Amino acid sequence: MTKHPSAIGIDIGGTNIRAARISAAGEILSKTIVAGSRDRQTAIGIITDLIGQADSADVVAIGIGIPGRVDAEAGIVLSGGYLDLSQCDFKKLIENRFSKPVAVANDCSMALLGETGVGAARGARSAVMLTIGTGIGGAAMENGRIVSGKQSAGQLGHLVVNHGSGRRCLCGQTGCVETESSGTALGRHLEEAGYPTGTRFEDISVLARAGDKRALAVIQNWAGPLRAAISTLSAAFDPAIMLLGGGMGQAAVEALGFLPETSGWNRTPLRCAALGDDAGVVGAGLAALETARQLQGWPSRQACGKRVLLVNGIPASGKSRLSHAVSEATGWPILALDTIKDPFLEHIEGVDRLFNRTLGKASYKAIWSVIRDAPDGSTFIVDAWFGFQPMELLREHIAMSGTTDIAEVWCHAPAEVVAERYAARLEGRLPGHPGAAYIPELIELARRAEPCRLGPVYDVETLGVSDHRPVVAWAKATLSGMKNMNAA
Repeated sequence: MTKHPSAIGIDIGGTNIRAARISAAGEILSKTIVAGSRDRQTAIGIITDLIGQADSADVVAIGIGIPGRVDAEAGIVLSGGYLDLSQCDFKKLIENRFSKPVAVANDCSMALLGETGVGAARGARSAVMLTIGTGIGGAAMENGRIVSGKQSAGQLGHLVVNHGSGRRCLCGQTGCVETESSGTALGRHLEEAGYPTGTRFEDISVLARAGDKRALAVIQNWAGPLRAAISTLSAAFDPAIMLLGGGMGQAAVEALGFLPETSGWNRTPLRCAALGDDAGVVGAGLAALETARQLQGWPSRQACGKRVLLVNGIPASGKSRLSHAVSEATGWPILALDTIKDPFLEHIEGVDRLFNRTLGKASYKAIWSVIRDAPDGSTFIVDAWFGFQPMELLREHIAMSGTTDIAEVWCHAPAEVVAERYAARLEGRLPGHPGAAYIPELIELARRAEPCRLGPVYDVETLGVSDHRPVVAWAKATLSGMKNMNAA
């Protein structure tokens, strides 16, 4: 595998086909969106053209999310959705054309891989996702792997939620949640309630919040079966998190809020998917990279990538002390801006604040270069105030370094405490570091600074904190399996 491998992710949608080149860290390096086709040969031609355009020397595999039932183990499409790729060996066709390994899976499974890789469920080892659109798609993950059953488990839109008076579903059953709580079903509920064609969820949600009983009834009729399905999935899988995605995912999350509160055993945290229409291509790219690793005998992404704990906070926020406490407990090395800068400041005369800032930028890149050259599987603590550089630069450095898993400890204290701490250590600072004149600026910074939120976040108010064990426990659990989803 190349030093900085990437993969091509393809997401076949009902309207568009998306193609993207995905880094090992799950970042989109390039992306193309074109109109799709229901005709098989036309669609295959579009897909192969998109792969050819995205292909490059560092692409090691191709992943494709396909609508319909897919035997993920064999790579065979069992039945088609709006594009029927069954009755042809699509996986072999692409492998022969591009001489690269190919991973195929249901499109919702790929979307879930994207969300657990870099999205709203980042790092979760167990998760369930429903995509709410024209129909309802689904996928489940357990121990970091998509649940496939004997062939194609995950047809979660076909959970039966209305035995008595439900509608006939295309799958052959009656009362599937897809027939009750999909986008198509919402249109039917609106029509039956007498709303004109073109009425949207946003229109009736405003009315429902104002107490309109007709609007509230429509929302409850639409969301009630969905909540029944969610409760069933929670009981069946007991996932760390439940995600709602697709074009109507956000509306579905909001609609569930109109239902009366319930109590019971199965209360899984529910979030809206974060990657939007990119979830499928990101997940397909990550699945392709995992396939390439397995073929070459490499460990999985969970063991293969580099892990970083960002100990983040403004100067004098207490982050350095906490970094050392975590390092002593875990053995993870610390990379800090001052550790790199200070030897230079000791030997260079006439340093002013501008030069110190320039040296800080270089040190910032040096930190991520050290991580880049470290062995796969390494874990680092990076002690820095990340807000002094644009967030986009941090993302570029992370991608360059090959970091795949990130957690963040956000250190903060009241502005007056930060000012006192900074003033107390001025005498020991090397020339070039900002002096007392910086304190008013620091006070303002303390009031508006925020964490990066590129991964799970543990918030620490460092005033009077002496027991660092909870932080250490969280960091270890989060970066060795990313299991603690409730601290974000």
